[in-house]
Amino acid sequence: MLCSSTFISSVIFPSQAKTNQMLFIQQNKAPPPAAGATGKQAVALRISADMAAFINCKFVGAQDTLYDHEGRHYFKNCHIQGSVDFIFGNGLSLYEGCHLHAKTHSYGALTAQKRESMLEETGFSFVNCKVTGSGALYLGRAWGTFSRVVFAYTYMDKIITPRGWYDWGDKQRQMTVFYGQFKCSGPGADYGGRVSWARELTKQEAEPFISLSFIDGHQWLTNL
Repeated sequence: MLCSSTFISSVIFPSQAKTNQMLFIQQNKAPPPAAGATGKQAVALRISADMAAFINCKFVGAQDTLYDHEGRHYFKNCHIQGSVDFIFGNGLSLYEGCHLHAKTHSYGALTAQKRESMLEETGFSFVNCKVTGSGALYLGRAWGTFSRVVFAYTYMDKIITPRGWYDWGDKQRQMTVFYGQFKCSGPGADYGGRVSWARELTKQEAEPFISLSFIDGHQWLTNL
């Protein structure tokens, strides 16, 4: 379990890091900041290694909990909690069977993906996950001009704001981001109120995002 609060050192896994630890706990018991408080971001984990997998892990924070910085990553059966942009960065990552829990007092955002070019092979895919919590939550904010996030077969509680996505205050990004849903369920998954620039994916459009091939996993996740 990795926990963070204001400006306490995070855990950083550098490129080529390798660990086979069965149990690793870092906990900061400082009072968490209010959701969205200015200057109160605190990262529980920054992952910059390529080909890294996290299984049955728990990441707890407020704003900016999990810095999915860069590289190919696989998160399975993890619990990730935060308020604003609590999964952010420019990794190429598959989240499978994860519980994404928001604790916000007003508005928050689950993701802030930072893809900056059509040529970048980065993005976040959430498959068979569950989104719960309090407050009102965007599925994502367009940190990068070509931000890319997909949710598939995911349960969304009523906390998801009907619009679903936010353009970071830059309408130009509405034409370049790739935000999609495929066969999601729950009261927050209703596509009727989504922004016009989000996508309700077909099976063919969703297929590249919903398996290990999204992160070239069949090449390196050979022991799972």
